[in-house]
Amino acid sequence: MDKNTASMRTAASKVRHLGSARSGTQHAWRMRVTSFALLPLSVAFIWIVLSLVGKDYATVRATLGSPFVAIVMLLFVPTSVYHMMLGMQTIIEDYVHGEHAKTWSLLANMFFCAVVGLATVYAILRLSFM
Repeated sequence: MDKNTASMRTAASKVRHLGSARSGTQHAWRMRVTSFALLPLSVAFIWIVLSLVGKDYATVRATLGSPFVAIVMLLFVPTSVYHMMLGMQTIIEDYVHGEHAKTWSLLANMFFCAVVGLATVYAILRLSFM
């Protein structure tokens, strides 16, 4: 067939999913939802941390072991780590140009976020149940 023949696809069908990966809208939506969720969680997290400045070890441990504080921390940490992963994914996809480097960078990003998230959740749960 000739390369110059007209396509049978309509203009609407060419742009229907908006993007080659078809996930740009979902990624942006997740970034906005996590940032919206982080607004009150960050305020609560900062308030908890500032209230513990200058306290002794037993008080800090008792405060961090309380159910309300543990729930706030367990909501804050995974949300912020997931938001961080999405943000770094966007930066990597935009500024790393080699395909191998991009793939390895994305894998390293996911691994790093998983390790940070799991270690922090483990620490919070350990404080809560001891």
